[in-house]
Amino acid sequence: MQLCRFAAILSAACLAFADAHEVRADGAAPLITQPIDEHDLVTLGGNTRSEANAANDLGAVDTAMPLEHLELQLRRSAEQEQQLELLIEALHDPASQGFHHWLSADDFGRRFGAAPADIAVVQSWLEGHGFHVGPVYPGGMVIDFSGTAGQVAGAFHTPIHRLAVRGEVHIGNIGDPQIPRALAPAVAGIVKLNDFHPTRKHRPKPKFTGDCSSTRCYQMAPADLATIYDFNPLFHAEPSITGKGQRIAVVEDTDLYSDSDWSDFRRIFGLSGYHSGALVTIHPPPPEGGAACRDPGVNADGDDVEAALDAEWSSAAAPDATIVVAACDNSATIDGVQQAIHHLIVSASPPPIISVSYGICEAENGAAANAFFRSLYQQAVVEGISVFVATGDSGPEDCAPNFTSPAKFGIGVNAWASTPHNVAVGGTDFSDTFAGTNALYWGPSTGAPWGTAKSYVPEMAWNDTCASDQTVAFFGYEKSYGAKGFCNSAIASPMYIGTGGGEGGPSGCATGTPSVTGVVSGTCQGWAKPGYQMHVVGMPDDGVRDVPDVSMFAADGWAAPRTRPLSSQAFRRW
Repeated sequence: MQLCRFAAILSAACLAFADAHEVRADGAAPLITQPIDEHDLVTLGGNTRSEANAANDLGAVDTAMPLEHLELQLRRSAEQEQQLELLIEALHDPASQGFHHWLSADDFGRRFGAAPADIAVVQSWLEGHGFHVGPVYPGGMVIDFSGTAGQVAGAFHTPIHRLAVRGEVHIGNIGDPQIPRALAPAVAGIVKLNDFHPTRKHRPKPKFTGDCSSTRCYQMAPADLATIYDFNPLFHAEPSITGKGQRIAVVEDTDLYSDSDWSDFRRIFGLSGYHSGALVTIHPPPPEGGAACRDPGVNADGDDVEAALDAEWSSAAAPDATIVVAACDNSATIDGVQQAIHHLIVSASPPPIISVSYGICEAENGAAANAFFRSLYQQAVVEGISVFVATGDSGPEDCAPNFTSPAKFGIGVNAWASTPHNVAVGGTDFSDTFAGTNALYWGPSTGAPWGTAKSYVPEMAWNDTCASDQTVAFFGYEKSYGAKGFCNSAIASPMYIGTGGGEGGPSGCATGTPSVTGVVSGTCQGWAKPGYQMHVVGMPDDGVRDVPDVSMFAADGWAAPRTRPLSSQAFRRW
């Protein structure tokens, strides 16, 4: 379901205008109108990783080091941008003549891509600096190009250095790129010049498993999902709505550890009776001449756990759907997950649903990459693709380097989830354990398919930290801080130390340059608040896009350590 379906708020006259007037890129006025002067430069701010600093600097890489399949993000004209937003509204308004008249990737590029004259000038400029220029991706907003670190330093005036970060050696640009001022109206920037990759947004809780031998457990099974969120009437309707004929693509940088995990999940939890359900793994091909999507195998970082969760629980929600694991490998300048998303959206036959469980915070993703995702998701909407992106499990601080670090970067959200054109999906917790009402909502296990939920279970904010008032009270403490506070207790460490919890907040650094690296500051600005978030009860009147849009249970439970068992305490796992 597209978010913009809830945003048909423009007047009928505006929507009619969107139907009747086509802006075509091949007729758009060029944005590059001045001769290129290599001495008159502008800086593309907000495009240097915070790790690229003197403390981490190991010196410049060899100038001959290849940097293949870099992506130059272009800009469209203000007129095109306005017409594109009007078209998006019309596509989702049942009263419009253009309702659900989706475009192909090529048609989108012809109407809303950069002006061909601008593309030709930029391609010529890249070639003049010795780069090999690859394809313009369908959609007309991204130019593929390859070269060396020396050519990047010469053309964009930023050397590439080796960086020592948390025991690993990375590469990255040591300063923001610069380009001739004449190109700036048509060029947003290089999507990335580093090898820092997105992180999975699922937070596994340490030592949080059990056999339920000494403590009553309320574990989440697919049948519980269907009961709690009222899927059963859809599953049993005539005709039934079970995902039959649909494809859900889960994008990953790893293959599944074993396909049998998915089939075992379906067999154990009673889903194998939905005979149309299927699993396929693909490595989506690029446009001719583009960067190949390489088979990543099983990722050594443990991301196969995320892939299994994505594939299995997508199948639980839509048991007759085909689950497509779209996996690409990471490389020095390409994020595998980003590449999988991009290749799917620009393909001739894209899936109607894409699920994303990875990301980078806005202040670290970079202004060019933020522009890339906004533009790409705009294209997805116009093609009829719904993109669902997890906000994350880090509470309000997506920029924290890992879940066990103390909060010190301030409020920041996942850039991959914060655009106005994707559905940002957050996580909640059930409130029954905290309230002591488990028996009202859960029954005894009667065996396969293992569902025990009786009805909808009330939800609450998910705050998995020792600073949560609810967690402090649950474990019998008066306060979180101080020598006798919960955060300094043996119970809190390691399960409740860190930034775990349902993630959300305002978009804060979609554009601009942070004055403090990795922190929403300086000239940072968030994406403007979209129409579908205006005049909504409870929505902050903050002028910017807020996430998440929807939330479901995603918490990793309540538990008492074996050293302090209490019969009233329970845990759940999903």
